[in-house]
Amino acid sequence: MITLFYAGLCTILVVFLATRVVQWRFRHKIGMGDGGDRQLLMRVRAHANAVEYMPLALILLGGMELNGYDDRIIHGFGATLLASRIAHAWGVSHSSGTSRGRFLGTLFTFLLLLAMAAFAIFGFLGGYATE
Repeated sequence: MITLFYAGLCTILVVFLATRVVQWRFRHKIGMGDGGDRQLLMRVRAHANAVEYMPLALILLGGMELNGYDDRIIHGFGATLLASRIAHAWGVSHSSGTSRGRFLGTLFTFLLLLAMAAFAIFGFLGGYATE
């Protein structure tokens, strides 16, 4: 199952981002919240944002795969999901303001989610299947 591959890669990204938060908390002795530490806040948001968007995208991706969409489409959406989330995490981790990575990551994540939602709705209404 192709979706499982991308779910694995996304999980590695989430664990990496969570580890960055934990390390910063430990190093600077900040147990709860962000303690007013801007760097910690950026790390927390990079992690949280990934956790907010990836599950929905992976559910849609898995549904598309189960519905029989072409493997190339599934790989294209999966690769775009991973790349956009990496770009966003990098952008948020390096700037609390606007950044190219944050902008592109957000843009491609939103476009991806809308495209996958359209495929999901079309698949349901149009009865798309490979049979």
